[in-house]
Amino acid sequence: MSGLLKKLPSKLTDKLPAKVSDNTRLPVEKPSTTLKPINNQFTKLLSVTKYLPASARSSILSKAFGKVVPYVGTTGVYYETVEPNQVVVSLNNNKSVQNHIGSVHAVAITLLAETATGFILGLNLPSDRVLLIKSYSVNFYRPIKKGQIAAISSLSDEQRLDILNTPKGEMVIPCVIHDRESDSERDPIVVEMTWAWIPKSELEARRQGKTEDKSTGIKTDTDTDTDIDTDDKANNDQ
Repeated sequence: MSGLLKKLPSKLTDKLPAKVSDNTRLPVEKPSTTLKPINNQFTKLLSVTKYLPASARSSILSKAFGKVVPYVGTTGVYYETVEPNQVVVSLNNNKSVQNHIGSVHAVAITLLAETATGFILGLNLPSDRVLLIKSYSVNFYRPIKKGQIAAISSLSDEQRLDILNTPKGEMVIPCVIHDRESDSERDPIVVEMTWAWIPKSELEARRQGKTEDKSTGIKTDTDTDTDIDTDDKANNDQ
């Protein structure tokens, strides 16, 4: 089984974001779906935990994913809903994620959005491909000064099929940031993350300084830098 499954924690005693009461949570409508999940390391982990109580499942997923992406794990991101058609992650508004005026730091908000959109793409990406963040857009039109914030990212069946059937491509994945305990009547913050994906074989070829001549299918050595050019990685290959 995937190495990701080995990261399941044996204990859940480490601190996780405290869950707020249900009456502070905005209702989250899940998109309807008729598609079956694809088979990759993330969906395998979900299948292992799907019969657990919701709170235990969220705690285990938060621990496991926090080990997969250590930087995200150190911020205290809590994975509430992790499904191929919707991901909901939350973060407590405490001192460690605040800026100089006591509001949630812009980087923390962005990280939460990146986590939600990245994981929903990862849940729908075949295991022979790798995802890469390309760009994002966010308008911080108001500070978030109290309570818990949650990022909600959803994909339709049409979008999921497009990801599955496109070996190399990109997609703008929106994410809504809710300030759950705010009394503000302003609209939630909306973040648009542009993610790209390419075959793992292409990534490895670039690392080795090789490219493939599409007319012949022959790989040749190149003198290009081994880093991926994110402006080029997901275009003109449809």
